[in-house]
Amino acid sequence: MILTIDIGNTATTMGLFSPQGELQFRGAIKTDKNKTRDQIAIDLLDMFRLYRADMETVTGAVVSSVVPPMTAAMADAVRQLSGVTPMIVGPGVKTGMNILAEVHNQLGADIVASSVAALQKYPQPIIVIDMGTATTLSYLGESTYKGCAIIPGVRIAVEALSGRAAELPHISIEEPPSIFGRSTIDAMRSGVLYGNAGMIDSMIQRMEEAAKPAATVVMTGNHAALIRKYCKREILIDENLLLDGLYYLYQKNQDRRRKKSD
Repeated sequence: MILTIDIGNTATTMGLFSPQGELQFRGAIKTDKNKTRDQIAIDLLDMFRLYRADMETVTGAVVSSVVPPMTAAMADAVRQLSGVTPMIVGPGVKTGMNILAEVHNQLGADIVASSVAALQKYPQPIIVIDMGTATTLSYLGESTYKGCAIIPGVRIAVEALSGRAAELPHISIEEPPSIFGRSTIDAMRSGVLYGNAGMIDSMIQRMEEAAKPAATVVMTGNHAALIRKYCKREILIDENLLLDGLYYLYQKNQDRRRKKSD
């Protein structure tokens, strides 16, 4: 079994894959950079118990992280529980794609993993939209990562608005009755959903004008399904895109190690 872990700014998502690449479970815990190795190990054990999985079946692991203080502690926790040293997504990891970036290691490990999965699963050119703590839009073509745009995420933008405007409340992100808000809360929800959907439609159009029309536009992340409903562009939802990418990265690099040892 292959354990895949993505440490994001808000949540840490993990999935367990069979040797055939079938996802056995997917779970998430709150990211806390102050947790010790032992605390993280307890979280991992609890997740495995919740989904009735056995940590002793783990034969390989891969970790992507945008929270450096947690990376080593997570790797140590996995090693402590399974005896497996996880592969860390970063410089030196074979991706199978060309990355057009001034500094390669500035590209987030989560973006790399999602892009690798998109290239594996969908026709190119591809626009990958990840709606996490930040909203990122990446353009992929000819097995090449062309670049991306990074925008404040849905939740960050809402919290910033509520925090800086004294009369605007903190709200849950839900569907408004219509685009015309007739209360403060409904007006804010309308702005969040229609505003983000309009931004995404516009960014897709601008990327296509600057490059080529996309054969596939795929969206992932916590708010993907809700925002997609308000987009005019046809967009696929793939909630496991990042975890699939981590599994593919693990397999690519295992294959490379086997070839070197032959």
